[in-house]
Amino acid sequence: MKDLFSIEGKVALVTGGSRGIGEMIAAGFLANGAKVYISSRKANVCDATAARLQEEYGGECISIPADLSGIEGCAALAAELATREDKLDILINNAGVSWGAPLEEFPEIGWDKVMDTNVKGVFFLTQKLLPQLRNAGSNEDPARIINIGSIDGINNPFFETFSYGPSKAAVHHLSRGLAKHLVKDNITVNAIAPGPFPTWMLSTGVGGGGDTDIDWSALADINPRKRVGTPEDIAGLAIFLCSRAGAYIVGEVITCDGGSTFAS
Repeated sequence: MKDLFSIEGKVALVTGGSRGIGEMIAAGFLANGAKVYISSRKANVCDATAARLQEEYGGECISIPADLSGIEGCAALAAELATREDKLDILINNAGVSWGAPLEEFPEIGWDKVMDTNVKGVFFLTQKLLPQLRNAGSNEDPARIINIGSIDGINNPFFETFSYGPSKAAVHHLSRGLAKHLVKDNITVNAIAPGPFPTWMLSTGVGGGGDTDIDWSALADINPRKRVGTPEDIAGLAIFLCSRAGAYIVGEVITCDGGSTFAS
């Protein structure tokens, strides 16, 4: 019982791990003894984040930059990881993008870019990493996949991001489908639907220009918990799902939003 929430010694890959929610989860994993690979599209940013996280939290944090909006990038990331690890205990499919424009002006590229990265990338990276995930999983301790959705995939968002909400709803449903097919291989799949966290993406939506060091009180005031999320909130939920405590949870979409979806 005393090791219920341990992930020590596990190998994890966090996509979109150079900033935002991905960085928060990667930090939590490192602080709790996991070996962490992070991936993002910009190599210099990914490398810098890996070095900073390793210095701050110890352990091993390795950067493998990749563009996960197409099958080629997913295959390249999986191939590179396979040269380093024969087992992957944890896959966090967090890489995602958004696009905002008025309804009458919303462009096809804004639809395709979001769907390609947020949905297609999740599916095909998971597909390419199945050998390592299957090698890691056992009946007692399955490999874990967590897909990062959004409360915008449950409720309609405030913003004019018309492809983002549908993409995250697709991620939620895809997670259930993958859970059904992979549970027999000792791989569990669940999704987390975050609410407001102080991230670059949300900052751009509320006029912060991507700066996360802004006054978040306007969002906090309308949240039932009267604050935005913290790294401990999202990392704690991910650690729970990836530890022994979460080994019997399959196909769930868990909100992490201070109650904004169901208590407001």
